[in-house]
Amino acid sequence: MWTRHHKKKKLGRFILPAITAAFLGYFGYHSLHGDYGLRAMEEFDRQRLERQETLTTLQTKRKQLERQVRLLSDGSMDRDMLDERARYSLNVSKPNEVVIFN
Repeated sequence: MWTRHHKKKKLGRFILPAITAAFLGYFGYHSLHGDYGLRAMEEFDRQRLERQETLTTLQTKRKQLERQVRLLSDGSMDRDMLDERARYSLNVSKPNEVVIFN
């Protein structure tokens, strides 16, 4: 009885390792350079720290403005003083007025 022997092709041995290497390369590349990769995470951290500093300065400025508003609205300031502060802050005056700032 005759049997046929098929020679294994050399190319067939490299198909599975090549596919595996391609998948590993693809996912490895995107874990570093992708939208959610390591470099993007560094950029997100940099932006977070920058925005945290901005938030801190804005909160400080807001507290300062709230303190000024509280001082203006506690009823101890008369209308002339309030008018003077508003004109000074907004930089407005009537055409026939002379304004002298100290």
